[in-house]
Amino acid sequence: MKGNSAMQKLPPYLFARIEKKLEKAQEEGVDVISLGIGDPDRPTPEHIIEAMARAIANPANHRYPTSVGLLSFRQAVADWFKRRFGVTLDPREEVVALLGSKEGIAHIAFCFLEPGDMALVPDPGYPVYSIGTILVGAEPYYMPLRAENGFLPVLEDIPEDVARRAKLLHLNYPNNPTGAFADREFFMKAIEFARNYDILICHDHAYSEIAFDGQKPISLLEVEGGREVGIEFHSFSKSFNMTGWRLGWACGNAEAIEVLTRFKSNVDSGVFQAVQEAGIAALSGSQECIEEMCAVYQERRDAVVEGLNRMGWKLNSPPGTIYVWAPVPQGYTSASFAELVLDKAGVVITPGVGYGQFGEGYFRIALTVEVERIQEALERMYQAIGKVEF
Repeated sequence: MKGNSAMQKLPPYLFARIEKKLEKAQEEGVDVISLGIGDPDRPTPEHIIEAMARAIANPANHRYPTSVGLLSFRQAVADWFKRRFGVTLDPREEVVALLGSKEGIAHIAFCFLEPGDMALVPDPGYPVYSIGTILVGAEPYYMPLRAENGFLPVLEDIPEDVARRAKLLHLNYPNNPTGAFADREFFMKAIEFARNYDILICHDHAYSEIAFDGQKPISLLEVEGGREVGIEFHSFSKSFNMTGWRLGWACGNAEAIEVLTRFKSNVDSGVFQAVQEAGIAALSGSQECIEEMCAVYQERRDAVVEGLNRMGWKLNSPPGTIYVWAPVPQGYTSASFAELVLDKAGVVITPGVGYGQFGEGYFRIALTVEVERIQEALERMYQAIGKVEF
């Protein structure tokens, strides 16, 4: 029994071979240190958990929620957005609650793409951008993110015929997997490009709060014209260590938000209201937990960069996210180097090719274990493979 034609086009799971090796190593009693999964290891802040506990006891939250989300939740989003980015959102027309930002990113393709259309997708990038496109029968056009361009897509290089077929432009800054930031000038170029070709910008801002060295990522919506041509996806997962809670939101262009809300009303039953109450507590409460978390990630980032540079890399410290993106040594593919590190050092890293063809030649390390384990992992790598060449 086979899936439909769209399912047949989905790529195979590229990490299957490494997962089999990981399983075998664990069966043999190897103490594997996994630096592969971008899932925060620290607990959700206590005040958010307490708000959830109170909300669960409220019978009003035991019924079906609305697809758009509680107005009180959307107001909390608007208030937080105003404080954080200086942008005034209409909570009734410009905000919709999501079952995590991944859900909204996948579903936006169903709202705006048809067979024959194209979506402009960053490569390397979060796989959901292209998967949503493929599932709706449209075609992804992969925009290379290269180191020499600051891991920003060069919009001028997109062929004219592709730009005219495109309906969506996916962006993600701070960027997974590269850790790159985008500045106001880049967003201005993207807005002008979207205007010229009648394209909706979909900015994945899941890492908006994970920044180091005093930097503050900006929002697409705070740049002039951003709300006219774009929407932004936000998540509680990384900002508040709430990956399992499945809560996020989309905001921005009112027409696009209305279409996404209408789609969601037909395919899901909204976010459990108690989870939304917890989200309100996260957004309206103290943000010190974010500052503390960023300090932890910065320490871990520094440990990774220092450890790799000791082995022969010449990395600059990424300004944000929970990842370090690094080139593989001479003579290896991203997959073969990941296998070597697992076999010789008992350390899991993610091969860059899993994020697209232009991710080949790189690997990703996630900063989601304690700094002592990161240092141990880097020491194991050093003992196993020594100095490397590029």
